[in-house]
Amino acid sequence: MKKITTLLLVSIFGGAITLGSYKLFIEKPNYAVVTEDAGHGYFNTSYSPTSAKGSGINEVDFTIAAQNTVNSVVHVKNVTMSSGPTTIMEFLYGSGGSQRPQVGTGSGVIISPDGYIVTNNHVIANANQLQVTLNNNKTYTAELVGTDPNSDIALLKIEAKDKLPYLAFGDSNNAKIGEWVLAVGNPFNLTSTVTAGIVSAKARDLGGMTNQSFIQTDAAVNPGNSGGALVNTNGDLIGINTAITSQTGSYVGYSFAVPSNIAKKVVEDIMEYGNVQKGILGINTVRSSTPYAIENGINEVDGVYITSVEEDSGAFDAKLQEGDILKKVDDIVVHKFPDLVGYISTKRPGDEIKVTIDRAGKMMEVPVILKERQTLVVPVMGLEVKNLNKEDQKKFKTKNGVKIVGVPESFRGYGLEGKVLLSVDNKEINDISDAKNLFGNISKYGKTSITMINEKGERERIIFQ
Repeated sequence: MKKITTLLLVSIFGGAITLGSYKLFIEKPNYAVVTEDAGHGYFNTSYSPTSAKGSGINEVDFTIAAQNTVNSVVHVKNVTMSSGPTTIMEFLYGSGGSQRPQVGTGSGVIISPDGYIVTNNHVIANANQLQVTLNNNKTYTAELVGTDPNSDIALLKIEAKDKLPYLAFGDSNNAKIGEWVLAVGNPFNLTSTVTAGIVSAKARDLGGMTNQSFIQTDAAVNPGNSGGALVNTNGDLIGINTAITSQTGSYVGYSFAVPSNIAKKVVEDIMEYGNVQKGILGINTVRSSTPYAIENGINEVDGVYITSVEEDSGAFDAKLQEGDILKKVDDIVVHKFPDLVGYISTKRPGDEIKVTIDRAGKMMEVPVILKERQTLVVPVMGLEVKNLNKEDQKKFKTKNGVKIVGVPESFRGYGLEGKVLLSVDNKEINDISDAKNLFGNISKYGKTSITMINEKGERERIIFQ
């Protein structure tokens, strides 16, 4: 009994020595230091949840969006007729010359069950015949409802017996940079093909292409994708694929889509009015990369610097001024001009917007009612003309005509500026739309006569050759 007790005491004593040695010599202390510092606490930690699947693309499910999209994207065939010599004899002597069909292809998106299809204007330009092939290989003859070359959007219509699968427009303003998107189209004459990428940038300006604002994505887009769908992972249509930047004509990393809010507005205008109703703010600015902008520090401005305000515009009525910096329009923050253009393109004449401006360091919110464009530059001669307001009509004693407010250098010796243009080749002008059409029909090589009136009521007629 004494031996057992002795062994037990030795074991307990040995264990105590072992535990004490570990605590004293091996285990490192872990202290939590608390101070009474009144400053902010900084924690080198993260509360981001970790997925057992891993992060990134493995967590994104594209299958539902793809399944809902592919049947709503169609193949568009554009048949145009070109005439020219087909043999060497016809080429040399000019006899004969037959018309030959040329075929262009692209994509389109069904946006209603009764067969309305949105595509790019450049896909259907100059078409003599349009054909649409669905993903189930059924082919229909399509009718061109209307186009808007400025936004590169066109609307087609096919007649099908059954209701068609379609995509509803989403809100492109809600698209986020870094968000996963799918591009669906018919590249290389294949049936609906899906590629994935992210939104690389918003309100992207393509420079000399158009005065337009695009969504930039790195989803692969190739010839034939034009007019196809850009959708988010919910299957919402947030853009119409339009262009790529490439020296070879094939995809090299970036593609561009017309935002769905712009495409939707264009489609609705074509269906309701037959043309696009464009609301104009009425301000002018300069590109940030120009020498003038650099010399005057405008290139460093966060927002849109107003260099001038157009007379009789919404901005003119709201008393916006040169030197104002436009920072926000409604809920859209404006960092650069395409931010503004992209939002205004979704509005119509008569719509009211709230513009936030920085005027000499003071922030102001100003309501502005958008108007129709009052000025434009006519084709061929390049004159800038403006619709007559009531003051102009009273001063020149005429209700018809357009006022010449800008003259290119080649015509400055004729005394045109400030006068009212009444007619071109004896055809009456009522507004800037008439002026655009009439000047667009004149020949660069023939004679053109214009009739004007000055402030004294004297009529002048000038013939240009």
